[in-house]
Amino acid sequence: MKIERAAVIGAGVMGAGIAAHFANAGIPCVLLDIPAKDGADRSAIAKGAVAKMLKTDPAPFMHPKNARLITPGNLEDDLALLGDVDWIVEAIVENPAIKADLYKRIDPVRKAGSVVSSNTSTIPLAVLTEGQGEGFRKDFLITHFFNPPRYMRLLEIVGGPETRADAMAAVADVCDRRLGKGVVHCKDTPGFIANRIGVFWIQSAVNAAVDLGLTVEEADAVGGRPMGIPKTGVFGLMDLVGLDLMPHIAKSMSATLPANDAYRGQMREHPVITKMIAEGYTGRKGKGGFYRINKAGGGKVKESVDLQTGDYAPSEKARLDSVSSAGRDLRKLCEHPDKGGRFARRVLAQTLAYAASLVPEIADSIVAVDEGMRLGYNWKQGPFELIDRLGTDWFAELCRSEGIPVPALVETAAGRPFYRVEGGKLQHLTTAGVYDTVVRPDGVLLLSDIKRAAGKPVWKNGSASLWDIGDGVLCVEFTSKMNAVDADIMAAYEKAMRLIGDGQGKTGGDWKALVIHNEADNFSVGANLGLALFALNIGLWPQIEEMVEGGQRTYRALKYAPFPVVAAPSGMALGGGCEILLHSDHVQAHAETYVGLVEVGVGLIPAWGGCTEMLARHQANPKAPRGPMPGIAKAFEIISTATVAKSAAEAKELLYFRATDGITMNRDRLLADAKAKALELAETYTPPEKATAYVLPGPGARAAMDLAVEGFALQGKVTPHDKVVCAALAEVLSGGEEADVSKPVGEDHVLRLEREAFMGLVRTGGTIDRIEHMLTTGKPLRN
Repeated sequence: MKIERAAVIGAGVMGAGIAAHFANAGIPCVLLDIPAKDGADRSAIAKGAVAKMLKTDPAPFMHPKNARLITPGNLEDDLALLGDVDWIVEAIVENPAIKADLYKRIDPVRKAGSVVSSNTSTIPLAVLTEGQGEGFRKDFLITHFFNPPRYMRLLEIVGGPETRADAMAAVADVCDRRLGKGVVHCKDTPGFIANRIGVFWIQSAVNAAVDLGLTVEEADAVGGRPMGIPKTGVFGLMDLVGLDLMPHIAKSMSATLPANDAYRGQMREHPVITKMIAEGYTGRKGKGGFYRINKAGGGKVKESVDLQTGDYAPSEKARLDSVSSAGRDLRKLCEHPDKGGRFARRVLAQTLAYAASLVPEIADSIVAVDEGMRLGYNWKQGPFELIDRLGTDWFAELCRSEGIPVPALVETAAGRPFYRVEGGKLQHLTTAGVYDTVVRPDGVLLLSDIKRAAGKPVWKNGSASLWDIGDGVLCVEFTSKMNAVDADIMAAYEKAMRLIGDGQGKTGGDWKALVIHNEADNFSVGANLGLALFALNIGLWPQIEEMVEGGQRTYRALKYAPFPVVAAPSGMALGGGCEILLHSDHVQAHAETYVGLVEVGVGLIPAWGGCTEMLARHQANPKAPRGPMPGIAKAFEIISTATVAKSAAEAKELLYFRATDGITMNRDRLLADAKAKALELAETYTPPEKATAYVLPGPGARAAMDLAVEGFALQGKVTPHDKVVCAALAEVLSGGEEADVSKPVGEDHVLRLEREAFMGLVRTGGTIDRIEHMLTTGKPLRN
């Protein structure tokens, strides 16, 4: 079966978010809720949910226009709409009786063979289907989305003994390929995988912090990045999701968990937290939580709560020797004698032992458990990967020292790792004590798997590697810190061009196309500012100018290379990282790619061809008004305000991406899609012709842009150095003093202006101050 249309019943935060994500995937969706009691519009609740999402930040929609794919309605007047959909998601209150009544109402009107699923994570499937007809039971399953549905990749799927195999397969496929989810098959147990372990971890960490006398900052410093967990740590995470949610989850878990489950031993009420919830300190959605912003006296002071007294005081950065001395060595962290080390030992021993004890109860393999925690709670590594970091024998001893029974699966490992690489393939330990190969879904191609199989790259230096990804396609991978672009990355591009040659095998090697891709959190955050500042401070002006001109030369060579170049970004692609996308033949982007030319934030302008490419795209935009000025004005607006597209769809609208560029919803499928496109282009590839028709008005256009900046300055929206940077940008986009609309110029002219403007700005104190401030604080300076 195929799923082309969907419906969501329940227009609360979760249900509306699921509907929005269906729309993001291009799937028309009906959104129903109860009729509004007040007013003439009985569908006001569902309509209001859509309207609210259009104003929400972070945005549930990847582009506002996606809202048009949602049809709002109500459960009394519009049930007939369910007769046209292939999948109905129920996301109403967690009450079995209310859900059962709803199922009885929708079953007669739904399309024959359509799938019905519940978004529950607390009610067993057997309870949900009790009293329902045989046909309904065959079409029913659980699909547990994580909040917010657009951003959280995990989708837990649970089938019952009667659920049709083709229904499970159809839902799993559409969630994977079109919704971009990491689909994890779970067993019908309380909390499934991620919440079963995640709730235990949170409760364990709270208990340990209180017992050992840690501040919330200290607990988050230990239980965050050192463990490969988001920097929010535990208390920051609870503020994010809401403190008041925890008692509800505890109540639900206690009602369904086995009597001997270890979670019951962790359940404790902490008076300080109970008091906070009662007083409205429920986290970010309330007056604050474990952290709050005190605005008394007109200031903004970050405060944190004392876990012993409940009093707030200015937040202080954690200073624990265990954290500073251990670095990324997890075992060293746990072995440290201070309270941070004791906290790490207790939380890891309890949480990882609990996770290990649940296989095969909650899932058949450790791979599913690790995937669930990575995608559902954003852990860098899952529980079994963390045990491998500690060593299975060492972890067994840790459990014994903490008075925790060693899990059977850890005993089965008997000192062996849970994961190993054999014959270039990743393998995992099974409950039978033997290793099986980790199998990827069809169509998934991961660079990490290619690297394991190859053993070593085709070529590498300190900031980049070249990998043969098969079928005559070479891949450039960035490996610098934050994937910041430096001379080594430029050298990698140049090496790749020499290796590929003409792409026909006559010169160079047997490769015929290039893909630019990496699996880091961010594609590239831009140029290496640290190196640039060093050069500025010692006055290496010729070297800086060569860096700019060399970058232009390299990007231009890639643009006009005799073979196709496909960029496959995910995460942030900013500054110089954005500029390489602008010079690629095709961009195959992950849907959650954040793209922008943000150089003005550090007092510079894009000078590796960013201005040149954006100018060309906006002047050629068929949707823009005729004449040279509208395109120039739009490029100026986007670059001068450092506008960042917050999705690949938005990037198309801003012309960072072309209309023909591709979007991949599932990040795991990005490299395969990019490789396929590169091979398609290689079949009949012809390099683009050099642009020679920039129509630039010169001083008149610059005057118009300067006037616009002055207007914003009068409103207090532009700082003194903003005016300096914008003037330099206006000079580039207008074409300079010698430009004339009657004499079109080539891209070399605009590139020269880019270089001159850049070199002028790096000599200003305002720009140097901005670069230093960005490197020190990570935030732009408004000087």
